[in-house]
Amino acid sequence: MLILASNSPRRKELLRLITSDFEVIPAEVDESVPEGVKTTEAAEFLAVKKCLDVAKKYPTATVIGSDTVVIKGGELLGKPTDAADAARMLKLLSDSTHSVYTGVCISDRGRTLSFTERTDVTFANIPERLLDAYIKSGSPLDKAGGYGIQDDLVRLFLTRIDGNYDSVMGLPVAALYKKLKSYTDGN
Repeated sequence: MLILASNSPRRKELLRLITSDFEVIPAEVDESVPEGVKTTEAAEFLAVKKCLDVAKKYPTATVIGSDTVVIKGGELLGKPTDAADAARMLKLLSDSTHSVYTGVCISDRGRTLSFTERTDVTFANIPERLLDAYIKSGSPLDKAGGYGIQDDLVRLFLTRIDGNYDSVMGLPVAALYKKLKSYTDGN
């Protein structure tokens, strides 16, 4: 049995590119990052935490946990707390490049493997009217950094991606497929 330890619709959509034969059982963990964990390691830390929470309840299953964070100027940008926080984040990301880290953990009958994918994303200047329209859409509120790379309005200010698009969306499909295949095959 394969379990995705996430209720993210984007992660479900991406995992379906690998297989449609999986169950969704979200982890029930505190998603705060403790002091001492480097910002660049936060996504993998949370992915492991989520994965192991579900794996302990389903010890014979293969469980996938994942988390995504945005980092700009050393600041870790998780999901915004409200519309004002989303606007703050997007203004910080406007007309600059930031890094998106997606951590993934695979647990298979007590064995675990985790990894992180980094992608650099560049935004043009985000005009105030576009920022307002995007915030009013409600889409930024459940996404790290206050945006979803797949959202139509984001395409109007996205200028460059250096790395993996799927990773920014929440799950690095190609890397996961390769690691999942070799890991569950015992290689």
